[in-house]
Amino acid sequence: MGIPVIEGVRIGAYIVKQHLLGRKRYPLVLMLEPWFRCNLACAGCGKIDYPDKILNQRLPYEDCMGAIDECGAPVVVIAGGEPLLHKEIGKIVEGALARGKFVTLCTNALLLEKKMGEFKPSQAFNFSVHLDGDREMHDKSVCQEGVYDRAVAAIKAAREKGFRVTINCTLFNDADPERVANFLDTLKGMGVDSATVSPGYAYERAPDQAHFLNRTKTKELFRAIFRRGDKGRKWDFFQSSLFLDFLAGNQSYRCTPWGNPLRTVFGWQRPCYLLNEGYAGTFKELMETTDWDSYGVGNYEKCADCMVHCGFEPSAVAHAVKNPLAALKVALFGVETEKPLAPDIPLDRQRPAEYAYSAHVEEKLNEIVEAERGAKQAAAAE
Repeated sequence: MGIPVIEGVRIGAYIVKQHLLGRKRYPLVLMLEPWFRCNLACAGCGKIDYPDKILNQRLPYEDCMGAIDECGAPVVVIAGGEPLLHKEIGKIVEGALARGKFVTLCTNALLLEKKMGEFKPSQAFNFSVHLDGDREMHDKSVCQEGVYDRAVAAIKAAREKGFRVTINCTLFNDADPERVANFLDTLKGMGVDSATVSPGYAYERAPDQAHFLNRTKTKELFRAIFRRGDKGRKWDFFQSSLFLDFLAGNQSYRCTPWGNPLRTVFGWQRPCYLLNEGYAGTFKELMETTDWDSYGVGNYEKCADCMVHCGFEPSAVAHAVKNPLAALKVALFGVETEKPLAPDIPLDRQRPAEYAYSAHVEEKLNEIVEAERGAKQAAAAE
């Protein structure tokens, strides 16, 4: 099973409605990060490199519901950090489901068995467990032994309780196609419903910068993987067929960073889930004041190698709605792995990278310090 039919139909109807309304830019998936703190320190992660005062910040339930209502996207993906560490995570998921959203909770699964009682099985809800390959591959990726075995045990426990479980698999330039294919073969035996695959997110603050894939290597890797799995038809993916086709270099998409907007403790992150280039106070402000044309492959140096799903899955989904026969062709006949690659976007006019991370962190720290000072003064006055 890949994407459930009802979810695909409702998302398709939502996209058609946006087009009929003449909206050029609209959200498809709300990426909600209620906090950054995690119980792992993966070498390829750029989400936990903050001072403790920021790591201790969390979006309360009310702010999470406000973000969901403000954005209006039909899908909510709750990530982090490790969201199961958030004290209100069960209530947040329940609130999103009550609003008619399809909800995915991303987790490393270390706390899944302990926290499972806070959730109820639903066809609109799934746990997405982080598994970057087999035992050796995954434990190396998360920099800790034994995590793979605990995640697999948690998947089994969740399936026994009736939950839908997918896995998200992030691949880097040392991934072996044969080994990845063999790992994907094991998922049905684990009880996993479907998989999400993606090249590694090139976080500029990640401790390990040496293993992120460039675009050419990404296409070669995924072609080699799909070649070993009947052009990808052997496995169930929780992704659109045209995005998989894009990963293999058969589609030339420009990214749609507004398709997966990110809400964090900082605010609405510009321009996308991966790039930290500033924040907006409201979703409306994010959509109306971000200079979207200055970002993306061919426009900005930081985007040059990106083929990550948060930017390109919305592009692929929009393509599928406009041209369903293209999506059906890939679904029926699989991902092309032998023909020449589609032309890529030229990079000769991209603007140079800018680095604003430290300024954003300093601004947030000052905000926290001022809030703490105000709370102390109010307490002293009572």
